[in-house]
Amino acid sequence: MSPISHWSEPLAPCPRLHLAGVRLQAGPRVLVEHLSMDIAAGQLWCVVGPNGVGKSTLMGVLAGLRAPDGGEVRIDDTVIAHAARVAPAALARQRAYLPQAVHDTFSMRVHDAVRVGRHPHMNGWGWGRGDDDRVVRDVMTELDLDALTTRDVLTLSGGERQRVSLAAAMAQQAPLLLLDEPVAHLDLRHQILVLELLQRLTSAGRHAAVVILHDLNLARRYATHALLMSEDGQALHGPAPDVLTPAQCSRALRTPIVSVSDGLHTALIPDGIDPGKS
Repeated sequence: MSPISHWSEPLAPCPRLHLAGVRLQAGPRVLVEHLSMDIAAGQLWCVVGPNGVGKSTLMGVLAGLRAPDGGEVRIDDTVIAHAARVAPAALARQRAYLPQAVHDTFSMRVHDAVRVGRHPHMNGWGWGRGDDDRVVRDVMTELDLDALTTRDVLTLSGGERQRVSLAAAMAQQAPLLLLDEPVAHLDLRHQILVLELLQRLTSAGRHAAVVILHDLNLARRYATHALLMSEDGQALHGPAPDVLTPAQCSRALRTPIVSVSDGLHTALIPDGIDPGKS
């Protein structure tokens, strides 16, 4: 496990996200209601749940891209619905948001795609900070991208492109990381590499991260806290070991899940599908 390097030092204090009575809807359907929780520096939150329960919708609300349908979200003392009043570059220096999918529309080198993440630190003439190149170089090394520096992003595999997108988000040096399925398309080695990096960043106490994951065991292994969402609108949240239990995951995912242990490691595994709940 490599030490935290200079690039990872955020350029602003980590804001606290405060959710108070949040309601999310998709048309007339209520996805979640009365959600109240806090996300602070030193915490790595994993959001878990089946498709269609509002995980990405919630991430968009936390990023300030849409207002909740009820209640409010504050980033420090600013209501997130009012984030449009904040200069985009200032907001980007507070939080980095990685959407679920990135669609490339034109050709560029991998190095240049990662350097896009430095945009919040540029002035009106396009000049950035003196250490932009070092930050980009160090982030690419952390995410195992050195061999791809001069490659065209249009030639990359899905997993390679995912790591480039994550590197650009990391290059923002924002203290709050909001990442929608950052390990999707990645092989196991790179999933672990990314999650260990997030664990190191948050455990140093200057970052907070919210990550959408589908792998229960990776969530239990790396998360300090978890939000478990289900189709009936319930959302359990708290320390990851207390939330991601076999019983609670079975109910939320509508799949029987059991815990198995070899005496040292414990894993959650599916135990078939209950026909009565399909």
